[in-house]
Amino acid sequence: DGRPLSRWGCDGVICATPTGSTAYAFSAGGPVVWPEVDALLLVPISAHALFARPLVVSPRSRLALEVQIEAAGAVLWCDGRRRFDLPAGTRIELRRAEQPVRLARLHGLEDSGAPFTDRLVAKFDLPVQGWRGRVRP
Repeated sequence: DGRPLSRWGCDGVICATPTGSTAYAFSAGGPVVWPEVDALLLVPISAHALFARPLVVSPRSRLALEVQIEAAGAVLWCDGRRRFDLPAGTRIELRRAEQPVRLARLHGLEDSGAPFTDRLVAKFDLPVQGWRGRVRP
């Protein structure tokens, strides 16, 4: 959003939507964000800093990342498919697009209308036995 926030020495940074929160960002220590939440995530990967925590920001935010001049360079990966070499000093700006992009059509629990919570339990095989709340059908 045009204001500096922090500087990290880290192995990388993941910028994701809630869709990516249960894949790349979660694997790097980021939060699980429900699909209905309108947000962007910024997750430092293996940061060498005490206060390098994942951030959840407004979908209207503009995220800017800079490869420091003293760095040897970096690599930008877009959804694990497109690769771009970035020389030292490169600045990348990210924002949400005006139109959503449909990346894949999933079959199974996603199509059944199952709540996101049930999909998380199934996807990660989460233990729910012994939960004392009322289980709804």
